[in-house]
Amino acid sequence: MEPKIKILHIIKSLGRGGAEMLLPETLRLHDHARYEFHYIYFLPWKDQMVGAIREHGGIVTCFDAGNNIKLLLRAKAVANYVRKHDIQLIHAHLPWAGVLARIVGKMTGVPVIYTEHNKQERYHFATRLLNLATMNWLTAVVAVSEDVEQSIRKYKPTLKAPLQTILNGVNTERFAPGYGGSDAVRKAFGIPADAPVIGTVAVFRFQKRLDLWMETAKEILKQVPAAHFIIVGDGPLREPLYTRHAELGLKERVHFAGLQTEVRPYFATFSLYMMSSIFEGLPIALLEAMSSGCPVVTTDAGGIKEVVRPDIDGLLCSVDEPEKLVALAAGVLQDEPRRKALGAQARVRVQERFSMETMVQGLEQIYEQRRQKSSRMK
Repeated sequence: MEPKIKILHIIKSLGRGGAEMLLPETLRLHDHARYEFHYIYFLPWKDQMVGAIREHGGIVTCFDAGNNIKLLLRAKAVANYVRKHDIQLIHAHLPWAGVLARIVGKMTGVPVIYTEHNKQERYHFATRLLNLATMNWLTAVVAVSEDVEQSIRKYKPTLKAPLQTILNGVNTERFAPGYGGSDAVRKAFGIPADAPVIGTVAVFRFQKRLDLWMETAKEILKQVPAAHFIIVGDGPLREPLYTRHAELGLKERVHFAGLQTEVRPYFATFSLYMMSSIFEGLPIALLEAMSSGCPVVTTDAGGIKEVVRPDIDGLLCSVDEPEKLVALAAGVLQDEPRRKALGAQARVRVQERFSMETMVQGLEQIYEQRRQKSSRMK
């Protein structure tokens, strides 16, 4: 029997962000007879995914680093880990962990794969500069959407490493219609059994525009007075959002569920999933909602327009015209047959194009190609 191929994922945190959430989900489906997976992260207070990764056989280590400079200074310690555990392939996610991984690759001779989850223009100038300047140290680059791939090609036309898109996926068996827990969610927030619920799952960052999301909720209430709203998540903009929530007088109708590692009961509760983002890569929570049968109303930010076909899989408006979310959401809530049809088609769309199985197959093909090429070069 051949020894397992040891792969190390390097990521800044293991909180509930889109990139982080993919790690336990892909791990569930990887060939564990063929691969052994290790995970290194750097923000110990962002560890919500650690339990799920360990549950499915992943080996997780935290190298405490409170900021990006300290993260880069962990290169020697990570290189020692790579040597000690005989890691054969490094797979990094997001720019700062990606740059660290490239340095470690230089120190150890281990090939590095990098997954880009966002468009380059959305990064801070210094982050983008460092990310692009070291990108040719990579063995392969993976983009999570066509939009992200085009951005890399635009900003790094001299890229030498192979670049391909592997679309983000979702486990369609885990995220499926009919999951329980809706009654408990409604009871927790005092939501009547027959009240429509509009929800979202998001890290509280500026690109999600959750202040705008709440302003949209207030306008929807003028047309659908019985509606309630749930925001699942947490993040750096918590306090400003809570302040805006109070200013808008939405305490009785917009409910904050906090950070949740199990979001399926919330998707089961949502009558409609709404996003107001100004930019995105390819949002995992959107795919999970669609796979769960939630009809979707959203801006067309980034990779979202690669997922949602207007008036087929959901309803879209331009990122520059978010006020249109009000009419779209109110209209579909008042049209039950259309709402159900959109929810059913949303699930079909994910099953056909964005399954986790397809994503994992694509990743394993890259792992095999890069490992074989590295072996030939030794």
